[in-house]
Formats: sequence, structure tokens, C-alpha cells
Amino acid sequence: MFIAFFRSGILGFGGGPSTIPLVKKEVVEIFEMMDDEEFSDVLSIGNTLPGPIATKMAGYIGYRVGGWLGLVTALIATVLPTVVLMIVLLASLNEFKDIDFVKGMTKGVVPILAVMLGVMTWDFLKKSKKSLGWKTGFLILLPSFIAMMLLGLHPGIVIAVLLVLAVALPIKKKEGRNK
Repeated sequence: MFIAFFRSGILGFGGGPSTIPLVKKEVVEIFEMMDDEEFSDVLSIGNTLPGPIATKMAGYIGYRVGGWLGLVTALIATVLPTVVLMIVLLASLNEFKDIDFVKGMTKGVVPILAVMLGVMTWDFLKKSKKSLGWKTGFLILLPSFIAMMLLGLHPGIVIAVLLVLAVALPIKKKEGRNK
């Protein structure tokens, strides 16, 4: 089991979705832990849950095949290549951090990341306008911003409070055309 998930973890460059065909090859074709239909069911269930698909599939398949030990083995095998690679890359980056080329690369990441986060934020704002309207969206945004930026509250606490409020005080979705 370790070999199956380690190979798919180390060869799955590009994140969880790129590992799905590799996991299928290992689990269905090479080690025959399950058939095609069972794998499709695992994939469907995994896609409905939050979090990285590779670890969800590894955990479920590992548990199904080998119980708790299988679950732990499959999870370790899935994340180990990424952990090792991150340690090696961070150590290398730290060793070469004073070279002008590396300095330029690391400085170049900040504006790119800022643009990516800005685009994502704008997309969320458009979606909130569509589902809640500007007023309700702003009534959620402003206190959240104040709580996190000015009061220093952890985002997880803000999200938990908003979830409790959403259950306690359901907000009606805007229907029809939003202004």
C-alpha cells in the first residue's frame, strides 16, 4: 500500500487532480485493491468533501483495505513526497537566498500572489452580490474585516461565528435581478 500511494504522490506533479489517474493505476490495475466501479465511487465521494482529493482518497482506500494501519500508511505515503520536497526546496532557497537571481525571484512572487488574491477576492465579491446583494455582503464584509485586521481575531474564529450566525439568522437569497 505504501508503494502505491508513494509513487502516485511523488509522480503527481500539479496537485491532487493530477494524482487521480496515478492512484487509479496503482489501486485498480497494479495492486487490484478495488475495481473500476469502486474507485469511481471513492472519487465521487472524495469530490463532495472539502480538502485535498489525494489525501481523502488515500485515507479512505487505506482504511478500506487495511483498517487504521492502512489509513495511516496511505496518508503518510501520499504526503511524504511533498514534505520531503518542501524541506529540500526550502533548505536550498535558504542557502542561495543572497544571490541576486534568487532575491529577484522571491520578490517577484509577492506581486503575483497579491494579484491572484485580488482576483479571487473580486470573484468572491461578485458571487456574494449575486447571491446576497451588495448590502448584505457589505454587512458581512465590514465586521469581518474589522475583526481580523483591527482586532487581530483569527480568520477561523470569524468563519465559525459567521457560520453560527448563518444557521441562527438565515439570510434570504436575492432572487431576480440584483441592483
